[in-house]
Amino acid sequence: MAMTRSRYLVGPGQGAVGTFPGGVGTVSKIDGELTGGTLAIVEHPVPVGVAAPPHTHTKEDELSYVLEGTITVWIGDEQFEAPAGSYVYKPRNIEHAFWNPGPNPARLLEIIWPAGLEKFFRQMADLVARRDPTLEAQIRRFGGENGVRMDPKKRAEFERRLRI
Repeated sequence: MAMTRSRYLVGPGQGAVGTFPGGVGTVSKIDGELTGGTLAIVEHPVPVGVAAPPHTHTKEDELSYVLEGTITVWIGDEQFEAPAGSYVYKPRNIEHAFWNPGPNPARLLEIIWPAGLEKFFRQMADLVARRDPTLEAQIRRFGGENGVRMDPKKRAEFERRLRI
């Protein structure tokens, strides 16, 4: 049976696909435009050894549901492992990061409210896809425009600690 076409339906394997700098994937499932800005839903495939470095969202809260694998999460002063089936709440204004220490790929379902951060995700994925030579400067610019703070010194320290 063929799947019905609808702007309200996102089937398996559907959604705008991209990759962030560093290798975390992004698959847009439900955009804020569809929900009147209430929320957005994005999947994040996270290959082994890949991380989302420390950052802070100032406009949104996030809830990650670990669909597959295990991720290690750092939120504020806490660090913990989240295996498949776990829910991880990442409140706005608290610095957080996550990574996949392996041995298997991980995949997260990210619920973001209010919506808006999914646009930043698409901007970053577009920069990676275009191999933009001004990537780092553009990330800072888009981050600032979207209320995402990233400290390059903390990122470098984080990557050294994880040997990424």
